[in-house]
Amino acid sequence: MGRVYGVPVYVAPSWFLVAALITWFFGNQLDRVLPELGNGRYLVSLFFAVAFYASVLVHELAHTVAAIRFDLPVRRIQLQFFGGVSEIEKESQTPGREFVLAGVGPLLSLVLAGVFYLGMLVVDADTVPGVLLAGLMISNLIVAVFNLLPGLPLDGGRMLRAVVWKVSGSPMTGTVAAAWTGRVLAVAVLIGFPLATHLGSAGERDSFTGLETLTDALLAAILAAIIWTGAGNSLRMARLRERLPGLNARALTRRAVPVTGETPLSEALRRANDTGARALVVVDGQGTPVAVVREAGIAGVPQHRRPWVPVSTLAQDLTDGMRVPAGLTGEGLLDHLRATPATEYLVVEETGEIYGVLSTSDVERAFIDAMARPAAFPGRPPAAGS
Repeated sequence: MGRVYGVPVYVAPSWFLVAALITWFFGNQLDRVLPELGNGRYLVSLFFAVAFYASVLVHELAHTVAAIRFDLPVRRIQLQFFGGVSEIEKESQTPGREFVLAGVGPLLSLVLAGVFYLGMLVVDADTVPGVLLAGLMISNLIVAVFNLLPGLPLDGGRMLRAVVWKVSGSPMTGTVAAAWTGRVLAVAVLIGFPLATHLGSAGERDSFTGLETLTDALLAAILAAIIWTGAGNSLRMARLRERLPGLNARALTRRAVPVTGETPLSEALRRANDTGARALVVVDGQGTPVAVVREAGIAGVPQHRRPWVPVSTLAQDLTDGMRVPAGLTGEGLLDHLRATPATEYLVVEETGEIYGVLSTSDVERAFIDAMARPAAFPGRPPAAGS
């Protein structure tokens, strides 16, 4: 849709389904309040759907502005089936910032609800503006209250995580507590939402039958699935961030031997074998690295042709992004590799000296191994040998 503060805003295809459902549902409600609108009520309902999601966008912008204020990069804002999401790429540095970052969204939704309420005071309730303002006031209040529920992935869950993090001193402990609270919340929504809806109409003969019952159950199941899945994803991401420091550029780097571009592949491989190196770096006449020989390129050359193939034909020219500081670890390393996709990188010391070659296959293998290790209980040191 565009960019706000440099952050792209996207609309998921599922939004159009929700907009259609809101238009149909709100249109039916309008028929009871303003029957004189006729079929025009659906046009008013469509306007309400767009205005409601504009409010959701404002909610997400609050998170985005706070993230930018705290120097946290935001990949994008996406409006989707149930509301929206601001994809913040890094964790907050402190529990206080995490609490503020999570709380500004519901706070702004409450402010919007208040603004729409004030608007209701200056218009007639039985008019299109009055009904729209009432609907937007109620919907923003629901968004604020729902997001304040204390379970991940909701904003209230992130606020709970920040509180537990502050008390325990461990962000992982906060995530575990908030994620399991989120799972309990998902079960409560699955069972409690349809039950609470029908308790309100207990005097009606068909309160537990019909289309409304099915709709309530389906809505509860979708909400519960979203919360449960989000809580699980939060746990996995926390576990990933906890183990990322184990990804170390220096430890994963292959020893490399420098060769000139015209060196035959067979001779270059002989030198590498003699020195125990597992990678080749092409250098110019002054010894400055200019390219990295691709491992896949070497594998594709038959043994009998290697004396006739110069290494320069198998090399990828170095760009600035393909030079990786040897001291990079964790998220910093992954961010660097993600910014410049390649199969091999030249790892250099602070002095510019060649340290070796980093292969993305080695990074991926180390990443998978780190995630496969059993998690230590929060607050406990890992077992010996892990």
